[in-house]
Amino acid sequence: MDIIDTYRTLSKISEGYYKDKGSKFIAIAYPVETEENIKSYVSDIKKKYFDARHHCYAYRLGWEKNEKWRTNDDGEPSGSAAKPIYGQILSNELTNTLIIVVRYFGGTKLGIPGLINAYKTATKEAIGNNEIVEKTIFDLISFEYSYEIMNHIMKIIKDDNLEITQQEYIDNNIISTIKCRKSKTLLTIKKIETIYGTKIVEVK
Repeated sequence: MDIIDTYRTLSKISEGYYKDKGSKFIAIAYPVETEENIKSYVSDIKKKYFDARHHCYAYRLGWEKNEKWRTNDDGEPSGSAAKPIYGQILSNELTNTLIIVVRYFGGTKLGIPGLINAYKTATKEAIGNNEIVEKTIFDLISFEYSYEIMNHIMKIIKDDNLEITQQEYIDNNIISTIKCRKSKTLLTIKKIETIYGTKIVEVK
């Protein structure tokens, strides 16, 4: 089975707007890497638009078993705000993405269908004003070996165009950490293990 080692995300921060019956919806879309990023952006938006009635958001982080996601209606009727925001993230096959939609109430209720349309449309425009990019997923492989076989290790690293991210020296041994494209991880580990005297320490 092929290993998927790419994902789609946004390239920058962008905005989208929508108005209906006096209510104004401002959508802000972000590429994100961590939940700390998300908390910071949500906090910043609440401070910037402190006078808005609602600050609704949805995000998706990671992929496969490590995927995390959350929606927050922030006082809007359940399913009327964050769900359509999240629906746009899914329909565009995005991850590592946060979208916040700020609502200024215009005095007239829009009803559930109106709210769904408003949050969806503002989100869609924010994504449309951005650029979707494909990024590669990497694993970090740490392994230990002696100085005597360093040339053999370096040949693999050079031939496979791998990147050393960290090196630690312990007595007569070296612990190297390399960045490897996820779909190539198992093959790279096998190549390293064919060299007598190497030991895989960690893969993450």
